[in-house]
Amino acid sequence: MVILFTVNPINAQDKVFEGNPDTAFKVARELAFNGKRAQAQDSLRFILTKYPNYLDIRAFLASTYSWDGNYVKARKEFSRVLESNNKRKTDWIAYIKNEQYAEKYYKALELSNKSLSIFPGDPDLLQLKAKSELNRGNRTEALTTINEALKLHPNNQGVLDYKRSLETSLQFNTIGINYSMDIYDKNDRDNMYYSTLSYSRQTKYGSINTKVNYSNRFQTDNYQLEIDLYPKITKGLYAYVSGGWSESSLNPSQRYGFELFKSLPKSFEASLGFRWLKFSSETTIYTGSLGWYTGNSYWAFRTYITPGSPGTSKSGTLIYRKYRSDAENYFTVEAGLGASPALDRFIPGFTGKEVFDLDSQKLVVGYYFSTKNKKNAWGFNASVFREEKPFAKGEYFLYTSVGISYAVKFK
Repeated sequence: MVILFTVNPINAQDKVFEGNPDTAFKVARELAFNGKRAQAQDSLRFILTKYPNYLDIRAFLASTYSWDGNYVKARKEFSRVLESNNKRKTDWIAYIKNEQYAEKYYKALELSNKSLSIFPGDPDLLQLKAKSELNRGNRTEALTTINEALKLHPNNQGVLDYKRSLETSLQFNTIGINYSMDIYDKNDRDNMYYSTLSYSRQTKYGSINTKVNYSNRFQTDNYQLEIDLYPKITKGLYAYVSGGWSESSLNPSQRYGFELFKSLPKSFEASLGFRWLKFSSETTIYTGSLGWYTGNSYWAFRTYITPGSPGTSKSGTLIYRKYRSDAENYFTVEAGLGASPALDRFIPGFTGKEVFDLDSQKLVVGYYFSTKNKKNAWGFNASVFREEKPFAKGEYFLYTSVGISYAVKFK
């Protein structure tokens, strides 16, 4: 017993790798790529006890640390690799990206400049330098750097794509228009028409959006002015603030909204807020959502809760989006139960509170995409609604809706 618990631990601490380092490295890589990074890191560190200058192993160990978010450990290993051999371009790239992931943008820019002194004019490193400048808020410098890369490498696809993306990020203004039409089954109602002219601007504090909404419903023309703000409060926390005004009888004379959005671990996001509408009476609707980003997919559930007599009205919508190249290119499907304030389907002689008590179901599909230069964006959607008749409870309208949208960005 004395031998087992005293001598063996001492020997274990002094244990050094013995075996074929190439074979062991191959096994460790397979472990890392199969999600067993802790075991892989143990193996890599063990090999380095005998072969501390096996730089490929040390660089791969650094990469696994970076994947896990252990940016300090990764920084230490990358630095040691490049001190031994500064001609390893792949490791410079990984080291710079590690600092960008860690949001150490000044350090990333410093490393970019160092690597470019060793690999002058390299397109990959110039691109990383531009990204570091952009992340530090120097948009003009980033554009200068990427233009320099383009002069040296006019046919490099990565540089061309990044320049287009950068130019898009410098386009702070957007003008958009959308149009949709409701078509009722069996001509239960006349068709209804909706259109919106919008202008938005991106600022360092968040985005500002203004809208002029027009609708023709029940053979009446209705206009509404809206202003939406998305202020950034701190990292991972932003708000939605909205106001709307109308003199049309079928719209609320005033509508306001407020909601807080918070990023959560594991790529989740939650929100909580309210909407307030004023008709002949006032209605307050409480809302919240839970979203989850996984790969290029986004799932979300949003609910609206309207307290009142004889009981509380509830609605919910499940949303799925499949993104392609960026946030403006995606396919979406929505399925919902209950009426929401986003629908604006108010009926003459009814207030908002009464409308939200109606039974309703919906299914929405949409496809949104931008042109290659990212300056123009299009959208198409189609929906099916089943909505309870306000004057005949238990009977339903069935109607479809089709819509199209277009937006253009500019500086």
